Amino acid sequence: MRQIFTFLTSTVIAFNLSAQEPKIISEVSVVYDLTIEDANADANTIKSMTGASKMLYLKGSKVRTDLVTPSFKQTFISDSKSDSTVILRELGNNKYLSYLDSRKMGEKNKKYEGISFQNTNDTKTILGYDCKKVVAKLKDGSQYNIYYAPSIVPSNREFEYQFKDLPGFALEYEAQSEDGKTKVKYTATKITLTPVPIAMFDIPKSGYRVL
Repeated sequence: MRQIFTFLTSTVIAFNLSAQEPKIISEVSVVYDLTIEDANADANTIKSMTGASKMLYLKGSKVRTDLVTPSFKQTFISDSKSDSTVILRELGNNKYLSYLDSRKMGEKNKKYEGISFQNTNDTKTILGYDCKKVVAKLKDGSQYNIYYAPSIVPSNREFEYQFKDLPGFALEYEAQSEDGKTKVKYTATKITLTPVPIAMFDIPKSGYRVL
């Protein structure tokens, strides 16, 4: 009887430990809706961002993000193994392609160096995932809110530099618009943990003007 009890106790403990361990994900697709969080935002800015969305595709070392608004589309395709990043921009009928090396990427991500996360007691459920809220603080004094799911962790921790030290997957977060004047909230509306087609990371060979 004692042996049976010991076995059952060990099984329960092992199950609980397993349930608490985060799932490491190497492939995922996420759709985020964008909303303006700034009450003082310019009316034209609000109009230009209405209906905007972001699609994130992660496949091992490869990452693709599509930012789609009514007026333009911007795509980042990067591979941490080859240390390469390509930016595709579409404005009307005009299409542009540019390359970023590690130095330029470092400059782009410089504002996130030294980022810290302050824990809070706030939680919410997003797409079935229990999320914790942290306040991200940057060296320039700015801060923004993040809700992340600790139960899923990307294998590629630098797929988005500002989240590399976050102990989970960001499913809702705030960020500044590219002009730095407006706060935008990204909220995940769909997440798929299935293999991402490798073709999603192909670089166009024609139709784009190289800058």
